[in-house]
Amino acid sequence: MMMSYRQEYPNPQFERKNWQNLNGEWDFGFKKSERGFSFSTDENRAIDVHKNSKYPYKINVPFCMESTLSGIGYTDFVNMVWYRKSVLIKKGKSRVFLHIGAADYLTTVLVNAKPAGRHTGGYTSFRFDITDFVKDGENEIFILCEDCVSNPLVMRGKQSERKKSHGCDYTRTTGIWQTVYLEYVPQNYIKDFKIYPDPQNCNVTLWADFAGTENFSCEILYKGIPVGTLNCPNICGSRYFQINLSEKHLWEPGCGRLYDLKMTFGDDLVSSYFGLRNIRLDGFKFLINEKSVFQRLVLDQGFYRDGIYTAPDEQALLYDIELSIHLGFNGARLHQKVFEPRFLYHCDRLGYIVWGEYASWGLDYSKSESVAVFLREWAQAVNRDFNHPSIIGWCPFNETWNYRGRKQYDPLLSCVYDYTKAVDPTRPCIDTSGNFHVKTDIYDVHDYNDNAELFKKNFDKLVTDNVLYEHVLVDNPGRQKYSGQPVFVSEYGGIKWQSDKTVKSWGYGEDVKTPEEFAFRYCTLTRVLLSNKKMFGFCYTQLYDIEQEQNGLYTYTREKKFSDAIYSQIKKVNSSPAAIED
Repeated sequence: MMMSYRQEYPNPQFERKNWQNLNGEWDFGFKKSERGFSFSTDENRAIDVHKNSKYPYKINVPFCMESTLSGIGYTDFVNMVWYRKSVLIKKGKSRVFLHIGAADYLTTVLVNAKPAGRHTGGYTSFRFDITDFVKDGENEIFILCEDCVSNPLVMRGKQSERKKSHGCDYTRTTGIWQTVYLEYVPQNYIKDFKIYPDPQNCNVTLWADFAGTENFSCEILYKGIPVGTLNCPNICGSRYFQINLSEKHLWEPGCGRLYDLKMTFGDDLVSSYFGLRNIRLDGFKFLINEKSVFQRLVLDQGFYRDGIYTAPDEQALLYDIELSIHLGFNGARLHQKVFEPRFLYHCDRLGYIVWGEYASWGLDYSKSESVAVFLREWAQAVNRDFNHPSIIGWCPFNETWNYRGRKQYDPLLSCVYDYTKAVDPTRPCIDTSGNFHVKTDIYDVHDYNDNAELFKKNFDKLVTDNVLYEHVLVDNPGRQKYSGQPVFVSEYGGIKWQSDKTVKSWGYGEDVKTPEEFAFRYCTLTRVLLSNKKMFGFCYTQLYDIEQEQNGLYTYTREKKFSDAIYSQIKKVNSSPAAIED
C-alpha cells in the first residue's frame, strides 16, 4: 500500500466534523495524447472508459501523474486519465457529498457505474451530491479527467504547451491535484455563506444560503471567548444577518487576529473564521483598516519539485510563507494558479497579504467565446475564496499580450472586471497584471530593467508629472493609457543566480557574477520603488527557483542559495520605510 499524504481537513473555512478523506492509493490508467482529440459532450465517454479500460497502475492521490509523489512520473502529453477506488460508506440518514479540491480539466464522476456529475475547469473546487448513488457498505467511485493544453479555450496557467518545460512554463499537471473527500451532511444544511466584516461599527454581516427549514444560530468567539451571538427560528432560503461584536480585534498585515465562527442549522454544524478588516484606495495609497500599507510582495507560483502543483504536506505550504516573512516580505502575488484553501488559511492566520489570480495563460483571449469560458471558472474561484481576509485584491488575468498575432478582446477584460466588482465590491480588482489594461482599479506594471538608474527614470514622471512611463507601449502603441490610478510594480527583478547546474537556466537581465552583485542589484532596484511617493507596493520575481527558471531567492527545494549576510541585506531593504507610508 502507498503512503497516504495530505490527511488534514482541506478547507478550514467551511469545516464539518463528519468527513472521510479519500486520498491515497487509487487504481489508475491513462491515454497518451492523440491527434484530433476533442472533449466529451456527455457522460458516455466516462461510461465507455469505465467498462472497457484497464487499470495497470496505482496512483497516490492527490498528486498528478506527472509528479514523482504520484508513483507514476510520466511527463509526456496525456489526454485522459481515469481513477477507480472502492470506498466503504456509512450513509445512514445523511446526504453524502463528494468533494474534489481541483482536477484538470474536464472531470466526470461515476458512482457505482452511474453518472454522478461533471465539472469543467482545472483550478476550482467542486462537489457532487452522490446520496442517491451510494449505499451503506462498499461503493465504487470512478473519475475520468480529460485535458488538452493546446486547446485555445483551456486555461493551463504555467503548464508547458510543449513536450518539455521551457522559459517560464513548467511540467504539466493532469487530473486530480487536490484532496478528494466525502462529507456526510444532514438533510437540511448550510449550502454557502459569505462574511462582510465592518471594523468601523464593530460588527459583521453574514449572508447564508440554506437547504430546508431549521432554526439557525451563530456564535462568534475570539480566543475562545464569546463576543457575539445570533439565534433565529425557522430560517430557509438565503438571508442576511448582522451580528454585533463586543470586542474589536483588527486583522492587519503581520497580525492575523482571527475570530472563530460556529454556525448551527438544525443538526448541521459548520465551523469557520474571519478577520475584522476593510480595504480601500485613497489616492495613490492602499489602505487596510485606514492605514497606508506598502505591499512588500514576492511572486509565488505554487510549484513543488516532487508534487508539482501539490505540496507534499501542510508544512510545505506553511514553510513558503515563513520563508517569505523571514526575508521581510509581508505578502505574495499568487501567480497563475488558484492556491488551495489550506494555504490561504495559513495566510489568514499569519496576516500574510495575497492577491488572488487565475491561471489565465493558454486561453485565446482574442476571441469573444473566451468570455463565457473564463467567467464560468473565475466565478467559482472568487466565490470559494471570498471570505479569506488575506486576499486583499483580485487579478483575473496576467500579461494579455497578443495571442498568435491577435490583440486581446477588450470586452473580455471589462466584462470580467465588472463581474468581479459586482460580486465583491469590498476589494480592488486589476483587470490584467502588467498589460494591457482596459478597466482597472489599479494600474500595475511589469518592469525587468536591470539598471537602477534607468529603472528609476521609468517612474520619476509619476511623481513629477503624474505620467507613467510604459515600456510595453514602445512596440505596442495605443494599447493602454494611464489615467491616474494607484500604481505598483507587480513584477521586477527576476535576477538569475543558478543553483541547479543540470539545467539550462535563465532569468531576467544581465547575469550577475557574484552573490554580492546579486544583493546590490536587488537592493538598488527595491530602494527605487520604496522611495517613490506614489508607489504603494512591489512584487519581486520570485521566491524560489522552478525547474529551468533560476531566479528565485531560494532553490526549487527551498534551500538557501546565498549566505546569511546576503539574506540579511535583502531583509533589511525589504523592511525599510516606504515613502507612501509617511
